[in-house]
Amino acid sequence: MPGTVVFIPAWNEEASLPAVIADCRAELPDADVLVIDDGSTDATAEVARALGADVVSFPRNRGLRAGIAEGYRQALTRGYDYCGRLDADGQHLAAELKRMLELVASDECDVAVGSRFLPDSGGDGERYKPTPERVIGTSLLRLLMRLRLGQPISDGTSGLYAVDQKALELLADDYLCEAPEVEALMRITDAKLRLVEVPVHMRQREHGESSFKGRRAVELVVTIGLTLFATNLLRKRHRHQQKRDLRRALRATRPRLTRR
Repeated sequence: MPGTVVFIPAWNEEASLPAVIADCRAELPDADVLVIDDGSTDATAEVARALGADVVSFPRNRGLRAGIAEGYRQALTRGYDYCGRLDADGQHLAAELKRMLELVASDECDVAVGSRFLPDSGGDGERYKPTPERVIGTSLLRLLMRLRLGQPISDGTSGLYAVDQKALELLADDYLCEAPEVEALMRITDAKLRLVEVPVHMRQREHGESSFKGRRAVELVVTIGLTLFATNLLRKRHRHQQKRDLRRALRATRPRLTRR
């Protein structure tokens, strides 16, 4: 699909990136591939470049929310019409992203989000099997998101996105919370963009651990709850701090008058 970039936030993903990029090349041969290297200490950047992807590298690890914002920012400043996001761990299928990008390109929506939890999600009769902690956590999150967003969202932490230019400027701004996907959904719905969830198949996690586990699961639900209901206040405080920092910087650069 011409005029399209697919970005992949990655931190120490040299082992999984080759398969992810190859899958993207096979399904979306006309799309450009951009890897946002989040200060990796392995050969993530080198592997991505060797496979023909463009790479933006952070000098240090800044976290997923910075990688997501940078991916959308690069798509915006480079003038792409459409932008997709894939995670670097191999859970997402490029064929599903292609289907979502086609929905956006046909003007059926401004944003398509892949969901593991809709009735038609899954492939060949195989459905994503969440952990018990995730079942409880996602049920509570669905309630909170419906109250805040005004529409049901089945998979609020999905990282599989396809968006058009209308959404890029919204999503390229810095994320203030530790739940950037939920903050993104708030921006999209508050701006009244057309958002649809698309049933997709996602592979089970093969490496690492889910965030929805034990105490971390509780902390994540609390964080997302705060994101949903306190983000506007946080953004106002952030803008106020930015103005204060700018005034200080301007004062520091003014020439001082010397008395005679």
